[in-house]
Amino acid sequence: RVCYPLAAGEPGRNVYTRFMKSHLCYDIVPTSSKLVVFDTTLQVKKAFFALVDNGVRAAPLWETSRQSFVGMLTITDFIIILHRYYRSPLVQIYELEEHKIETWRELYLQETFKPLVNISPDASLFDAVSSLIKNKIHRLPVIDPVTGNALYILTHKRILKFLQFFVCEMPKPAFMKETLADLGIGTYTNIAFIHPTTAIIRALNIFVERRVSALPVVDEKGRVVDIYSKFDVINLAAEKTYNNLDVSVTQALQHRSQYFEGVVKCNRLETLETIVDRIVKAEVHRLVVVDDESCLEGIISLSDILQALVLTPADVDVCSNFIMLLLEREETEKSPGHECGLCF
Repeated sequence: RVCYPLAAGEPGRNVYTRFMKSHLCYDIVPTSSKLVVFDTTLQVKKAFFALVDNGVRAAPLWETSRQSFVGMLTITDFIIILHRYYRSPLVQIYELEEHKIETWRELYLQETFKPLVNISPDASLFDAVSSLIKNKIHRLPVIDPVTGNALYILTHKRILKFLQFFVCEMPKPAFMKETLADLGIGTYTNIAFIHPTTAIIRALNIFVERRVSALPVVDEKGRVVDIYSKFDVINLAAEKTYNNLDVSVTQALQHRSQYFEGVVKCNRLETLETIVDRIVKAEVHRLVVVDDESCLEGIISLSDILQALVLTPADVDVCSNFIMLLLEREETEKSPGHECGLCF
């Protein structure tokens, strides 16, 4: 049993929550930025090529007849279509790409239709984080309710980077010095992964069935050697290779950008402070948790981190491991004869 001494009360554990509540979505909108918007009458093929050409992962969809934004076109839509209609006797993939976006959505994506989730520039960043995590989305358009104009697209990554910019000016909560193992942050059971020889179509099926955004690539010894993310799938559209999805993930990743610097990993014994710093500097959406032999143990996402930093201290998710540990700590500190909050 190892005991971790804790500061009584931890008065500053909601400092990041207060920061997010005191800043507006407008504060994070850059003075100059590129926002790609598609009209729903645009041809599907042109839309996905435009995503590639502009280096973006998603774009708001504008419906002229309604004079409003009606949804988002994302790489996930592309994956769902490939998953559902690859080798389908009913329709050929090349036929789908000739459709307009509006036809595509009505005929092939009706089961995945969701109302557009957006946020006002005058809403707080706390509300933005809550909306992203509650709705299990990765992109949140900032839309002016008066003009109807889309100003920006908020993501977990951009919000965390904004927070990190001001972190040095704020008191540091004690939990930032605790480890992932202590805090229970991340996913460590039933992890979705693939092997270097896994076919692309199988990886796409896992994306859809497991609703994950990335798959660690694991060798025969269980070591993490690469990662295949949804963003990598857009290369299939760029290279027009989506008619042959039986090739291995390894072959597909040979066409990856030269700027890819490898899998960004971490260990469960590293502190949350170290984890946040690493994920922000690497500008990635998740870290792969490995042991000393680089074998897969889990995944920690930007969503996990923002939940821990911003929502959990506000008691928004009372079911999380993190809040249960903090509540357990407070009860232990109140009990006579106890000098430590967490014992393992």
